Formats: sequence, structure tokens, C-alpha cells
Amino acid sequence: MPVAAQAEEQGFEAAFDAAFGTTVPAQAAIAARVAQSTVQQPVIQQAATVQPVTLLPVPAQPMAASYRTPLEQQVALLAEGSQGRIGVAAVDLSTGERVSILGDQAFPMASTSKIAVVATYMEMVEQGRVSLTSEFPISSGRYLPASELIDLAITRSSNPATDALLAAVGGVSAVNAWARRAGIEEFNLTRDIATLVREDGRVNPATQIDLRDSSTPEAMVELVAGIYQGRWLRPESRAVIVRAMENCRTGTRRIPALLPAGALVAHKTGSLNNTSSDIGIITAPDGRSIAVAIYVTGQGTRANREARIASIARAIYDGYTGSSQPGSGRVYANAGYSAAGGSR
Repeated sequence: MPVAAQAEEQGFEAAFDAAFGTTVPAQAAIAARVAQSTVQQPVIQQAATVQPVTLLPVPAQPMAASYRTPLEQQVALLAEGSQGRIGVAAVDLSTGERVSILGDQAFPMASTSKIAVVATYMEMVEQGRVSLTSEFPISSGRYLPASELIDLAITRSSNPATDALLAAVGGVSAVNAWARRAGIEEFNLTRDIATLVREDGRVNPATQIDLRDSSTPEAMVELVAGIYQGRWLRPESRAVIVRAMENCRTGTRRIPALLPAGALVAHKTGSLNNTSSDIGIITAPDGRSIAVAIYVTGQGTRANREARIASIARAIYDGYTGSSQPGSGRVYANAGYSAAGGSR
């Protein structure tokens, strides 16, 4: 990307970060906040029980030789984790062939969880409890319709818009319940976005696993694949979410960055201190669709994390579309990926 274009994009990102509450706290500010007090700030209780901090040791990453296909081995090399954990999951929706690198480890969802919040709201629309024109408070004295809140939450990753939707559906417990109904077990939302951002930086995701507000790459691939294929929501509800993901304005240096011009991307990014992520659907010119979830921690800088995401996404795209030969992968004949589900 030309330097001028990069500068223009950085200015755009800074502008909407300021306007919509998506800024990741600076490292110095985080360090000062942690040093100031060891007493945790009060958490807005939205679940029945607020979970304590649970940290797990980071398992060793398998050797590349232990992966089953040439494509998995190639992705494993790109996801080498000496500078921070990298988790990857992907599935070719036409064949069910999967790739998984640390795909069963928990990673911070950050804003990738916003897809599930919107899906929970759309289920309520289908039940007749709310509508896309229902208005909810986003700030003192300011109300916005749900359709606009959804657009802001997905396309611009607005934190206030997401928290307005989260309050409307009944809090984090309602979103977790929706995920369980969808068959997604490894999805654990524990805080609203304002609290999550306020407490960001207390755990280093590159070296520690915090189960709060976490999921696995494999679970998040299941989430985006199921929404895209209409397994849980009616076609009109699915269209609301997929259209917003197609119009995502964040993460241009992530999944879309190195893909060929003919590839279409519907995605949702996530960013917190020392972690960057991107999940979504890549559709090739021949109509083949690939569900992808990439979670990158550490790597020194946000730019380095984004570069890892971009290179991994391109390798997966090339491997599945025939630009490289992935070999016979782990094909799950009954996975339900070969056809869209339509209405539930």
C-alpha cells in the first residue's frame, strides 16, 4: 500500500476510534493503570455470576511435522509462536476440509464477539420481541434504532453501539445462552465492552490464557460458518449480519490485505492490548467459500500482528482454491458445510 494511502487510512481509523469508542489503550496508559492499584474496578454484573480471573498455562505448540496436510504445515510455519501465541482455524465450506493451528486453545475474542451479540438480537427479532426499528440508548439522551446500532457495531466496531445491543438482549448470559443453543460450547462472554476495555492490559495474552471473554478459533469458525450458511437464523436475519460484515471498515490490513482482487470478504475484527484478530468468510471468484478465524498475540506491534493475519489468510486462500496443493485434508462428511441451511 502506498505511504500516502497508509497515512489516509490511519487518519480514518483514528477518527472513527475517537468517535465510536474503539481505541485500544496505549501501553503506557495500561501500565500506569495497573500500577496505580491492585484493587479491581467494579464490574457491571450482566451474567448470573461474574467469573473470577482464571489463568491457564500456555501449552507447547506442536511441531510442524505433526500437522496432517501440507497446507496445515505451511500455515503452522506462518503461525510460528515464538513471539506470541497464534491460533488459526479454517474450513472449506464446499468440502469440509479443515485447518487448525492451536485451534482448540482459548484466545481473547475482543470485538469478534460482537457477531454473536448481533446474532442474539436477530433471534429476538425473529421471536417478535424487538425489531430493527426498536430504539435503544447509546449515550445520555441519545437513542438509535437497532439497525443503525448493528451497522456501527460490525462495520466500525463501535463499543457503545455493541453495549446498547448487549443491554437490549439481556446481557452476556443471553449471548452465551444463544451460543449454546447454536451448539457452540467454547464461547465465554463475561463482561460488557466498556468493562473489557477498562480492564484491558491486566493479562498478557501472548503468554497467558485468560478464560474470560475468550473463545477458540475452531469455535469462532463454527460461528461464522453457521451464520453464513443460515443454520440458526432465517435468511433475512442472516442477510443483516452478512451484509454488515461485507461492509466492515476496520482491518483492511488483516484478512483482506493480500487476497486477490476477485476475492470477497465478509469479516469482523478484534483488537485489544497485545492481541489482534479477524474472523469471517472469504469467497473466491468460483463461488468457493472459506470460513476463517485468526487470533494473533504478541509479535511486538499491532502492524506485525496484522501482517501475520494477512499472510496466513492468503496461504489458506491459495491452499483451498488450488493455487497450492493442500493434499487430502481432514474431511468431515457429516459436518453440514456443503450446503446452506436456509431458515432454521
